[in-house]
Amino acid sequence: MNRCSWNFSDPIYFVYHDLEWGVPVRDDRKQFEFLVLESAQAGLSWLTVLKRREGYRRLYEDFDPEKVARFDETHILTMLKDTGIIRNRKKIEASVNNAVRFLEIREQFGSFCEYLWGFNDGKQVINHFKKLSDLPATTPLSDTISKDMKQRGFQFLGSTIIYAHMQATGLVNDHLIQCFRHTECIKN
Repeated sequence: MNRCSWNFSDPIYFVYHDLEWGVPVRDDRKQFEFLVLESAQAGLSWLTVLKRREGYRRLYEDFDPEKVARFDETHILTMLKDTGIIRNRKKIEASVNNAVRFLEIREQFGSFCEYLWGFNDGKQVINHFKKLSDLPATTPLSDTISKDMKQRGFQFLGSTIIYAHMQATGLVNDHLIQCFRHTECIKN
């Protein structure tokens, strides 16, 4: 079975690649989960975040943006002591701020998915890359989305993180053309 040429040194990558990465996400809570995880990843490996995903799920109330938006300083201090997540104060504070911004977008657009997918008229960008080195770190679309989100007050979500978010949530299909998931993610 042909897969993208990732470093599959940890079995968690197989599961993530084969079941999640690149699948179009039209669920707000799942979008919020990836926003939290992608911003936590900044400067770290994705494997570091994936290994702590359950800790994030637990501490972030199953990624409920309404609950996260109400986290106070006491809650943040508790999170900073928990080894189940990446204990970076700025990233945690940004995620609470981003939950508030997320809810504002949901209020304005009806759902976060409507907002995000609206940047490309609801259509998935389907790339046809042959090797990982062809994948960009950013695109004009990720630049546009990041700029808009920053203007709305989001933090820790620059163009590179937004592009990774787009890949993870299927706004972009960056599975290599020889990968069995390339066609499967188009179907979703």
